[in-house]
Amino acid sequence: MRKNALLLLLSLILSPFMAFAQEGGLDEKINGFVQPATDWIAGVVFFAVNIGGLDVPIVLIVLIAAASYFTIYFGFPNFTRFKLAIDVVRGKYDNVAGEPEVLDKDIITRDGDNPDTVAIEGHHGEVTAFQALTAALSATVGLGNIAGVAIAIAIGGPGATFWMILAGILGMASKFTECTLGVKYREIGPDGTVYGGPMYYLSKGLSEKGMAGFGKGLAIFYAIMLVGGSFGGGNMFQANQAAAQFSSLFESTSGWVGTGFGTVVALLVAIVIIGGIKRIGKVTEKVVPFMVGIYVLAAVIILITHASWIPAAIGQIFEGAFTGAGIAGGMVGVIIQGFKRAAFSNEAGVGSASVAHSAVKTKYPASEGVVALLEPFIDTVIVCTMTALVIIIYNMNGAFEYGAVTGNSVVVNGESLGGVNLTAAAFDDVLPGFSYVLTLAVILFAFSTMLSWSYYGLQAWKFLFGKSKVADLSYKILFLLFIVVGAAASLGAVVDFSDAMIFAMIFPNMIGLIILAPKVRDEVRRYLTAIRSGSLDSK
Repeated sequence: MRKNALLLLLSLILSPFMAFAQEGGLDEKINGFVQPATDWIAGVVFFAVNIGGLDVPIVLIVLIAAASYFTIYFGFPNFTRFKLAIDVVRGKYDNVAGEPEVLDKDIITRDGDNPDTVAIEGHHGEVTAFQALTAALSATVGLGNIAGVAIAIAIGGPGATFWMILAGILGMASKFTECTLGVKYREIGPDGTVYGGPMYYLSKGLSEKGMAGFGKGLAIFYAIMLVGGSFGGGNMFQANQAAAQFSSLFESTSGWVGTGFGTVVALLVAIVIIGGIKRIGKVTEKVVPFMVGIYVLAAVIILITHASWIPAAIGQIFEGAFTGAGIAGGMVGVIIQGFKRAAFSNEAGVGSASVAHSAVKTKYPASEGVVALLEPFIDTVIVCTMTALVIIIYNMNGAFEYGAVTGNSVVVNGESLGGVNLTAAAFDDVLPGFSYVLTLAVILFAFSTMLSWSYYGLQAWKFLFGKSKVADLSYKILFLLFIVVGAAASLGAVVDFSDAMIFAMIFPNMIGLIILAPKVRDEVRRYLTAIRSGSLDSK
């Protein structure tokens, strides 16, 4: 019965795509199909309350309040545990981690790889703290830092940067909490495959609290949103921005370029996620960090060559953060943009990263929570800030008007630019030809992120529909189709859909994190005790 239901669901979703392809005008039809659904979902997720005459989405209030609560409750771990996090990543306390209690048997592999652990490539579910950190970062450092920051600056002005940084710092506490719980409540399948994430700590953790039915309901809702998030921010947004940069590079405005590009990328992703062959994943695991380094180096070069402009740029950031001059919604509007784009970039509070961190090699869940708090710092406080400064410096001479946005794009020298294209223009202004390098980086970032999010979404899909081959294949086919959708759809539709799905995940996740916070505090005490004693015991 379950298989029949899945096949029916798959056929219903596939039919519109088939009709579009047969009738022609695919790009326009995709936009027309996606936008109405996006508008409805966004209206529910971003339901707003009036504060000081301005509408503020409840989801942002929840995100800020919960992150602030975790920061205070755990004694400002974003500062007090920072050095410990560095030491753990360096391997200083590897002797304390010991062998994980749940990974005490051989993992079944295929071609030397665990077939169901895409995010932690090549380590059979037993990864070091550093490997888990880099695996999760591969899903966060990427287009959110390149395109998302440009959107935030275009809509919210320089002041959005301040609130992005603050969101990143507060988000460190949220990430610390959710990744600790991800390890604590993970499960191991009969073949040794690791299953973890919010679905499991919501259902199992709240069951321990006597709220089994409530926890199961939250887990199911979260899993549904995680599947949607994997299709949106983890897929469509990536394909959209990669296609936009590709089309811009070759000065093509044909909609079919986006569709064709999306098809090629979908085929490449298919080689990995359908065939179970991890060779490309191994290559990108080595190449993507190199591309991140190239991107950061380019930003550093621009900032050094414009060092005299940096004080003025910082001045604009602080002035815009507390005045919101010229921005719709004023200061509150700037705050909203800063927190939205930061959450989209580093995913703190969303819970998705805990899926990858659940497979770390440790018997102390808090050890991975400590490592995870570095992610928002690297992703948002460092990389996003550098991108923002480059764009602000680029606009010192008034290349575009902050807040004068149409469909997430601004007019630069008579040309409408948004997302990754605006960032590319800022870099090209100082480093002519860098757009070619950025195109390669964007494609690699998008590809790597798609692989990670396909794993996240697949885990949620299996949580909902079971671990059958039909469930596995149906999800993967849908994921590949959404790559084509994302590459062809308009940026506005894709951004709105991505925001709605990812932010919807915050509601059930935050409820679970707050209820289970005492469990995290207990795990922190147990881990610190082990560090002080140097004990390898699990109790």
